[in-house]
Amino acid sequence: MPERFGRDGILVGVDGSEHSHSAVRWAVREALMRSVPLDLIHIVTTPLRGWGGLGLVTTPLPEDFGVIQEERGRQVIDQAMRVVDASAGSGKLTVHTRVFFCPPVPTLIELSGLARMVVVGSRGYGALRRGLLGSVSTALVHHAHCPVAVIHDDTILPNTLSHAPVLVGIDGSPGSELATAIAFEEASWRGVELVALHAFTDADRLDYIPGAPWPDAQSVAEETLAERLAGWQERYPDVIVHRVVVAEHPARHLLDHSESAQLLVVGSHGRGGFAGMQLGSVANAMVHAAHIPVIVARPRTPIAE
Repeated sequence: MPERFGRDGILVGVDGSEHSHSAVRWAVREALMRSVPLDLIHIVTTPLRGWGGLGLVTTPLPEDFGVIQEERGRQVIDQAMRVVDASAGSGKLTVHTRVFFCPPVPTLIELSGLARMVVVGSRGYGALRRGLLGSVSTALVHHAHCPVAVIHDDTILPNTLSHAPVLVGIDGSPGSELATAIAFEEASWRGVELVALHAFTDADRLDYIPGAPWPDAQSVAEETLAERLAGWQERYPDVIVHRVVVAEHPARHLLDHSESAQLLVVGSHGRGGFAGMQLGSVANAMVHAAHIPVIVARPRTPIAE
């Protein structure tokens, strides 16, 4: 296990790519809103001596290889710190930084057990340009021990959209309940409205016949959504909520509504998921296709002391 790093902060993995810089910008705002530390880490993957990607390498690694890699790692951290300084402005923010020499995916997954949230760019230097989601981001949204925010490099909103609402998908599952909690928090901190979207399916009412007139189902869907929001609206009276009910196809409707939102929150898997599944189809579609920040509401499972 890597040495303890930070606790209850916003954890960001940086690699010097523009995607990771976008993640840092978003995470700075998140940490300032929550009044928690920002933890920046860069992970150096150390190659096996004498082995290359195409086979055995007879030339040994230079003796100062570790020093060179650590220096490069610090340069990446320094770049990220410049992004932090430019993004934080006059805001007071505690920042911790570390360079690790270990495999990136298991390290970030383990460190996520210390964090309130992990923030990652959608792709890094190691991802193909055409790839929709990098390997590290993919691993985290499937296995992290806390909520994961996936940030694309085109998601820094202009001032004209800074008051856009937060969007949350609600289906009544435990993952959806956690997503609702996060979405209300985010909307309250940002001082914006919340759009709560529920896609009615035949699972909402056993006597519903697929293909029946939508008005008959809509009243049931609206009642169901109101019940699921009631307690949260009492807890966050400052948040104006817009309820949206639609018929079927939750991923398509969430994508449509995300075009006018600043943040999308989804559960890690919904009612259709099996207990052993790590990510539901709707959440998977959102982190790949949405062009705004997406928080996958994974439950917090802190690592043991």
